[in-house]
Amino acid sequence: MYGSIPSGLNKLLSVIETLRESNDPALVQLSSSLSTRQLLRIARRMYQFPGQQDLWENIQGACLAKFLPPLIRHSFFSLLTKHHIAPSPPQSSLSPPSISTADPNSVLIGSTRLDKYRTRDSQSKIPSVLFYDVPQHVQLLERIGQDFSIGEHLLLVGNQGVGKNKITDKLLQLLGRPRDYIQLHRDTTVQSLTVQPVVVEGKVAYNDSPLVQAVKAGHVLVVDEADKAPTHVVCILKTLVESGEMILSDGRRIVPSTDPRVGAPNIIPAHPEFRLIVLANRPGFPFLGNDLFSALGDLFSVHVIDNPSEQSELVLLSSYGPDVPRDTLLRLVRAFGQFRELSDKALLPYPYSTREAVHIVKHLQNYPNDSMSEAVSNVFDFDKYNSAAKETLLKILNEHGIPVNLSHTLLEKKDKPLQLTVQRDSGLDTSEPKHGKEDPNNDPHVGGNTWAGGTGGRDTAGLGGKGGPYRLDKGHTVHQISEAEKAAIPEHVKKAAREMGEKAFREKLKEIQMSQYDAKVYNEYSLPVQNQVQALRIILSSLQAKSQERVWSRNQTSGDLDDARLIEGITGERAIYKRRSDQDPELGTPQMKPKRLRLVVDVSGSMYRFNGYDARLDREMEAVIMVLEAFQDFDQRICLDIVGHSGDTPCIPFVPMNHLPRDNKQRLDVIKTMHAHSQFCVSGDYTVESIADSVDSLAGSSKDYDDSIVIVLSDANLERYGIHPRELAAAMDSDSGVRAYAVFIGSLGDQAKRLTEELPPGRGFVCMDLSEIPQILQQIFSTSLLK
Repeated sequence: MYGSIPSGLNKLLSVIETLRESNDPALVQLSSSLSTRQLLRIARRMYQFPGQQDLWENIQGACLAKFLPPLIRHSFFSLLTKHHIAPSPPQSSLSPPSISTADPNSVLIGSTRLDKYRTRDSQSKIPSVLFYDVPQHVQLLERIGQDFSIGEHLLLVGNQGVGKNKITDKLLQLLGRPRDYIQLHRDTTVQSLTVQPVVVEGKVAYNDSPLVQAVKAGHVLVVDEADKAPTHVVCILKTLVESGEMILSDGRRIVPSTDPRVGAPNIIPAHPEFRLIVLANRPGFPFLGNDLFSALGDLFSVHVIDNPSEQSELVLLSSYGPDVPRDTLLRLVRAFGQFRELSDKALLPYPYSTREAVHIVKHLQNYPNDSMSEAVSNVFDFDKYNSAAKETLLKILNEHGIPVNLSHTLLEKKDKPLQLTVQRDSGLDTSEPKHGKEDPNNDPHVGGNTWAGGTGGRDTAGLGGKGGPYRLDKGHTVHQISEAEKAAIPEHVKKAAREMGEKAFREKLKEIQMSQYDAKVYNEYSLPVQNQVQALRIILSSLQAKSQERVWSRNQTSGDLDDARLIEGITGERAIYKRRSDQDPELGTPQMKPKRLRLVVDVSGSMYRFNGYDARLDREMEAVIMVLEAFQDFDQRICLDIVGHSGDTPCIPFVPMNHLPRDNKQRLDVIKTMHAHSQFCVSGDYTVESIADSVDSLAGSSKDYDDSIVIVLSDANLERYGIHPRELAAAMDSDSGVRAYAVFIGSLGDQAKRLTEELPPGRGFVCMDLSEIPQILQQIFSTSLLK
């Protein structure tokens, strides 16, 4: 159809084949975005505009890759890289792309020349818009114009305020195309999309909607806010785009102009020049629109509209505020760039767009005597009611030298010293396990069997030795005996040490239950993850918001005029208005199924033993605190429980389902119990058994829940126990109804990296940085929970 197949398209075919054969359901679902229709569309672009097509950009648009959940996006990009598909390097051009309208019959956008549309009618419908030719927008206009010129219908997807309407209007202005416009909303119906009721001389009449008018006249119909309307309403456009036919609510039928039925009663021939340009916000939180892309994306040429790059945004703001100092504009651009990065990571609830930056610059341009603080406050005043978002915004604004009138507090956390391990064998026999003497000076003790907290010794509580009853870390350099020497301990000594450790653990539990709440200790684990707690609550709130559908309350005496009660208004009725309100559930309405989540934590002895080496146990306890705080008040929507595994058993209940800790004292008790178990348990590893048990447990009740997820926090110390990564992968994939993820928070050498490579794509993570584990958990939640 389009000549010889370019080499890039062969690479894409290999990617699609891999996606369709993948064992990962998310990647299989992603393959539907790269359907045969999309492949033909990409091939047609390459044929019509040779040398001007970037395969990477074509794939990004077809899959909406920018808006994929982080886990799926990471797996997808890794697959593209494996097949040698990568972004093109930036072009070092002396002159940026520009727009030329010197030729009365055509327009030159970048390097693409497009013919202008000739019409004498409907000149008033050709848009005229204020538009500044920044490089990124000109490149985008060129790509969109190419698709438009070969007859494609367009779907433009992006956040609010990135310029979807402006770019559309500018393209139509350049091409001289008349435009009809319709904006959809929650209450758009099939009838309102095709006909419009009006009152003429006291009678209700029905006129053609902008959709029908555009079809008849060959105009371009711009459908704005398409994601806000119910999906079944927007889907009536599907047959119009796919086959050129559509049945209207009054019985008339739209057909292609070449259809033999043209001329028959109630038949409307579609003009050959009719085009659709659909505008929609990104799917998911925070806009909470319907998933228009899944329903109709295959039928359109899809383009992602993003905020301009730093250079392009600086040019744009300079155009709106020529008298505003360049240094001020640069600080604004960089601050807003950081806002968007945090929004992509779910650390801010709203993706601040170029629109907000333009508002600030226009204020400074028109009111030069106003302070920067006043201009910024006009945009961010609403966010002062969100304490977590306010602190983040103020911190970034102050970092970039943008003054504000609100105070804030910055939290700091001291770095902890790392612990050094020295390999040392004792060569001495064990006798009887004991706690050992306490050294009042806390001096380091190496070898021997006298002092508690020593290293590389025998019989006493400490680290790196053998025959002791339990672990005890006094913060010294660890001298580690070999595994072979530890394995040679007599069985009666092991038994005595195990019994003494169990006794000490029971005593420690009693102490935890009776101890007073220690705010200082709790804050050491809670304060560093407060931003991540807020981010998780934002993600979980989006689930909550979807269940609270707002509806129109009709027969009101104030509000918006209800077009269904126009006749009653003419006769004098007053209750002819409608208002938005929350609809109370009807009696007997079943509640939406909750999500099911199990967090499996590693409390084996190696977590305590190597905590001084890489702080793995501290990271795990911070992650648990983060989850417990974030899930507070969401227990009716998400059923969470936390279990652990160690050398004692594969399943240790820490937080039962439906019994989340309600205060800081209870949460502190949970992590204290985890810490104590890791200190007093016997050596061994039940990671695989714990995962299999959790997956099996959730699979048995998966029908009762909307989704079932297992998240495993563990170190990568599996080789020591002869556990192969294939065993771990098999346990994680033992039931297709349960999604299991592994987060490795401790590793000796490259153990964790090699483990993740053996696991299914996107299911294993390495986290050696204190701040990364909450981010990884956020990615897992946003991937699995936002469905």
